[in-house]
Amino acid sequence: MGCAPSIHVSQSGVIYCRDSDESHSPRHTTSVSQGLATPLPGLFAQTDAADAMPPSREAPSASRVHRARAKRGSGSSTGSTAPVATTCRGRRRHCCSSSEAETQTNYSNVKVNAWQKSSSYEGKKIDCLIHEQVSSAEVCIGPMRLTQDPIQVMLIFAKEDSQSDGFWWACDRAGYRCNITWTPESALECFLDKHHEIVVIDHRQTQNFDAEAVCRSIRATNLSEHTVILAVMSQASGNHEEASVLPLLHAGFNRRFVENSSIIACYNELIQIERGEVHSQFKLRACNSVFTALDHCHEAIEITSDEHVIQYVNPAFERMMGYHKGELLGKELAELPTSDKNQADLLDTINTCVKKGKEWQGVYYARRKSGDSIQQHVKITPVIGQGGKIRHFVSLKKLCCTTDNNKQIHKIHRDSGDNPQTESHSFRHKNRRKESIDVKSISSRGSDAPSLQNRHYPSMARIHSMTIEAPITKVINIINAAQENSPVTVAEALDRVLEILRTTELYSPQLGTKDEDPHTSDLVGGLMTDGLRRLSGNEYVFTKNMHQSHGHLAMPITINDVPPYITQLLDNEESWEFNIFELEAVTHKRPLVYLGLKVFSRFGVCEFLRCSETTLRAWLQVIEANYHSSNSYHNSTHAADVLHATAFFLGKERVKGSLDRLDEVAALIAATVHDVDHPGRTNSFLCNAGSELAVLYNDTAVLESHHIALAFQLTVKDSKCNIFKNIDRNHYRTLRQAIIDMVLATEMTKHFEHVNKFVNSINKPMAAETEGSGCEGSPIGKNFPENQTLIKRMLIKCADVANPCRPLDLCIEWAGRVSEEYFAQTDEEKRQGLPVVMPVFDRNTCSIPKSQISFIDYFITDMFDAWDAFAHLPALMQHLANNYKHWKTLDGLKCRSLRLPSDS
Repeated sequence: MGCAPSIHVSQSGVIYCRDSDESHSPRHTTSVSQGLATPLPGLFAQTDAADAMPPSREAPSASRVHRARAKRGSGSSTGSTAPVATTCRGRRRHCCSSSEAETQTNYSNVKVNAWQKSSSYEGKKIDCLIHEQVSSAEVCIGPMRLTQDPIQVMLIFAKEDSQSDGFWWACDRAGYRCNITWTPESALECFLDKHHEIVVIDHRQTQNFDAEAVCRSIRATNLSEHTVILAVMSQASGNHEEASVLPLLHAGFNRRFVENSSIIACYNELIQIERGEVHSQFKLRACNSVFTALDHCHEAIEITSDEHVIQYVNPAFERMMGYHKGELLGKELAELPTSDKNQADLLDTINTCVKKGKEWQGVYYARRKSGDSIQQHVKITPVIGQGGKIRHFVSLKKLCCTTDNNKQIHKIHRDSGDNPQTESHSFRHKNRRKESIDVKSISSRGSDAPSLQNRHYPSMARIHSMTIEAPITKVINIINAAQENSPVTVAEALDRVLEILRTTELYSPQLGTKDEDPHTSDLVGGLMTDGLRRLSGNEYVFTKNMHQSHGHLAMPITINDVPPYITQLLDNEESWEFNIFELEAVTHKRPLVYLGLKVFSRFGVCEFLRCSETTLRAWLQVIEANYHSSNSYHNSTHAADVLHATAFFLGKERVKGSLDRLDEVAALIAATVHDVDHPGRTNSFLCNAGSELAVLYNDTAVLESHHIALAFQLTVKDSKCNIFKNIDRNHYRTLRQAIIDMVLATEMTKHFEHVNKFVNSINKPMAAETEGSGCEGSPIGKNFPENQTLIKRMLIKCADVANPCRPLDLCIEWAGRVSEEYFAQTDEEKRQGLPVVMPVFDRNTCSIPKSQISFIDYFITDMFDAWDAFAHLPALMQHLANNYKHWKTLDGLKCRSLRLPSDS
């Protein structure tokens, strides 16, 4: 088979063969042997069509081999069409020459003989491999998409034999580009030019050349870092033990191949190397570009192990911290000095999230080598590796734009010899990228995390334990970033904003002086603070003798015991106009049992809990018995009223579509028990008095914690009233957590937090969705547990204080009852010498209309506007407007009572 390649002969005897660009045209040739008397040591090379060979080549089939043999036998010396896969080989040694010549080289004679040596069985196997050609392939390393060119292989053999032929044909079948050399010198020169991925060295006959020395010479070059070197070893005789591979590994070899001239054996070995070491090395080689990017990145980057040992820092990190990387690499973060501007308690609360592989970002004070503290925005990302375990932590650090940091920036540039003005200008631009906000991670981490400012870390290593980041922290970080490119006046204004955002009472409006609105100030002070004021007198002890004993419980009633007039009254319980006071009167202050049976039956609570109606009745009786009928407001009638409002809200279309069956049951139970055993006094009173409950619950959500704890104690202590006894553990825990969350939401200190979260997470997205789609009434909470939680909290909060939205007569009655309870508390505070929490609620001087106006303005209007926008409650909003007008009229007439004297 004729070919017309171009041959370049180097001084060391390496022959590089290239197919002629005009290989399809016969051409006149000149023999390279003219004037050359000395044999040429060196190499022959498989043609690669001047690097234009298609990625996947057709291996020579048997018919092609026969055609080659026929041409060889004909002895034709004229050029002929050469297929792309044609190979050429210099068979004779010629004297070294640097000249370039063209010749017609016959390569088929040797290779056809090698092919003929193969058995027919192996020949069939090789034919099957024709369809398994390896070509340029895409390889992914993380988000990078790379294209790997055909593999280049170099064979280094002292002489040609069946083993070298086996590897040659294996390369041909695999689609690899192959070079073969005969001397160490030509091998090294060829490697430096080609940068082969695989090198095969004949280690069988040490008398020709030292294979290990050849391997070491290749390894001495920088290009061999990602090369796989294979040693071809002689088969051990029967009386020799298997030799150790350690000498080969020490010499630089990666693998050992026991001689086997079978083409399929050589092919399998090469393919395994490619799919294993070569692919791995190819990916590692691509990492050089990643490290180049890191080295030129303006953000300081630090990579540590899962044990917080520093593995990499980039030049930006060195400049920021003042260290040289040689001083950091291999050290634990705990060994580095820390700033005393951080507080220590954060680390104990943030350890769990990073262990779960979650990202954290926030503000942190670090100490430079010089001892100066700098404020950084730190973003730490755990890197999950083999086995699903955290293998590294990647930290990105940027200087926060503060006055102290600006000084440090100039000092950093001065220490590094940079131009301060130029670098300061570039610094303002290099941190413009804003951190992305992961909504799911925010919601899953919670929103009550403390500010990250001014926290002390005993060890820099413990940064990697940071977990919780509230949305407010992200807001602070965004503002910090915005300050970098803002004028001085804007930056100063943003500083003031940051001061406000870092306070703890983010959702509590700041009131004016008491002289401006004493009713509002006293009301808010009594409901939204813990009321703690240092006492000099004796402590007040709250005991059970303040209310009636509930040791004796009436026998459970049956359904037939419900009088007809009560049944008739309950027929209207689905209406918002339902009069709870009429039910209170006809049931002798036991409305909760009767209304509870009706409502729970309507919602199928017994079926959901798999409990009998008898158990439900017993439970309702126990709960109602533990409400204090002596309280004018916080009694079982209030509980029944809240249960009625809860059931009404659950019947609204959007609420129903947003909550699950379990949520409905949890809401009804929470409404029933939300004020059980209420003493008729506020949390502030109990805290000031040093009551047993206040001590037990650490002055935090005292009553709400007591209500829910007692409710579960009463429920589970007796099987006869345990409505949860038949549900499985998982359902019980989920139901219990939902009930607890709803009852705790009725505590007023977090009123504005709950309302603002509802507005921002429910109302605003819903409004945007409605504007976009033009439809209303679609459920918004389904499949979003955090949204369902906000809806349930808002539901029970509105039900708990729905009095101003009731019909006027009911609203007036409730206003009188709650005022009387506050009057009684003020009277007792004066008797006990306790601080008076709400001085305006003095029965001799209080203006009830003013107190109601303040309550509606401060707590009710915004909350019910938000709830109405979600649940669509036009009737309630109309009642609210009418009632507000009533109170404003009385106040305008200087009337301090519930009604005008003429209406009494």
